[in-house]
Amino acid sequence: MSTLWTAAEAAAATGGRATCDWQASGVSIDTRSLAPGDLFVALKDRRDGHEFVAAALAAGAAAALVSRVPEGVADDAPLLIVDDVLLALQALGRAGRDRTGARVVAVTGSVGKTSTKEMLRHVLAGQGRVHAAEASFNNHWGVPLTLARLPRDAAFAVVEIGMNHPGEIAPLTRLARPHVALITTIAPAHLAAFDDLAGIAREKASIFEGLAEGGAAIYPADLETSPILAAAAREYAAKSVTFGQEDGCDFRLLGIEIHAASTVVQARAPGQDLLFKIQSAGRHFAMNALSVLAAVESLGIDGAVAACDLAGWVPPAGRGARLRIALDVVEDQMMVEVIDDAFNANPASVAAALEVLAAARPQDGVGRVARGRRIAILGDMLELGPDEQGLHAGLADLPAMAQVDLVHCVGPRMRALYFALPLKKRGQWFDEAEPLADKVHHMVDAGDVVLVKGSKGSRVSAVVDALKKLGQAVPAPQEDPE
Repeated sequence: MSTLWTAAEAAAATGGRATCDWQASGVSIDTRSLAPGDLFVALKDRRDGHEFVAAALAAGAAAALVSRVPEGVADDAPLLIVDDVLLALQALGRAGRDRTGARVVAVTGSVGKTSTKEMLRHVLAGQGRVHAAEASFNNHWGVPLTLARLPRDAAFAVVEIGMNHPGEIAPLTRLARPHVALITTIAPAHLAAFDDLAGIAREKASIFEGLAEGGAAIYPADLETSPILAAAAREYAAKSVTFGQEDGCDFRLLGIEIHAASTVVQARAPGQDLLFKIQSAGRHFAMNALSVLAAVESLGIDGAVAACDLAGWVPPAGRGARLRIALDVVEDQMMVEVIDDAFNANPASVAAALEVLAAARPQDGVGRVARGRRIAILGDMLELGPDEQGLHAGLADLPAMAQVDLVHCVGPRMRALYFALPLKKRGQWFDEAEPLADKVHHMVDAGDVVLVKGSKGSRVSAVVDALKKLGQAVPAPQEDPE
């Protein structure tokens, strides 16, 4: 197990005092996921992390980063004592970034941050050691934590940067100092904290402010708000690279075929035409892939090799991952296919998810219902501001909705969609996810394809968990049948 931080290094980085000599192989902010040898950071949230220091040390933590000696912990325990734990974590992240030789890519956007980050992790892994943010660690804790965990010998680092309100992104990108900063798209999300899309675009564009000298800005060129992104790129970046579907984009989508379990993409990059396949269905994944190819080109990596490597990527759980639930251990056709997209939602991402559902192929004649169905279980889209009712109701008019057989709705906001749907598509409405989860075994059948989509706060992930309990869950086939 290699050493990530010594007591002396961490003390020098944070200005703290180490009570003894220790060596940490990792950094953790949660005792539930802490590994032996980690430095435990006692942050304060709903509960004070100092309450968990004794448990962290008992679980094998190398030391704890604290602002005081916690109750029940000996004075000579391995501690790093600082004035402010969060500021110390930020300092540790800054020091981790300062000492690395890794090429750093930072990713933000209204939709697709985590999927794009994971695509980059997958593609760059073929070129050298990659360090990337875990899950969606993208806030004032997650970014410095990602940098504090950055191995000394990493060749690449991928940092995800998110926001809920104005002014969040710039300090985080200055901490990360990326060589490449990428914006996936601008869409209605977090409108409760912004007046309009232009405000969201200006906040997202601030990711370019932290670019390292000679850095590249990558952004979509065919959005209404693209001029805002372009202006920031001109101000802060040495190089601008665009992607999209219109003439003039450096990385241009020429054609797309969405199949039940894959997407075939035809694109034009500087100096070459590309044809590649992603083992996941969705136009949004194709656009994310274009942005990834723009990023790797900016890092000096062969785009054709990267395009081939994209074929091995699949979405993570909660981000469009597909699985099949075997309802009968003997009858292998007794399957329900689930599209797990239960982590985040806004109008753009719901539209993309419904397009994936529309391309799915249910199976007829294998369940109680003669015809397999496309079923959407949609939870509230949060933080959309004063027009949230209209944005929810507007989902009923999406083109892909024509291919959906039944829509079940979860949450007070989704009630607007429920009543906007035609009666033949209207399933059931629940104020909360748990009652739907309790009844979901009556609502699906073998041969159905079920999309579960909603903001994390809608808790529709409980529905995914309930679906998994109906039988044995296995990954959906990654290749389309001939």
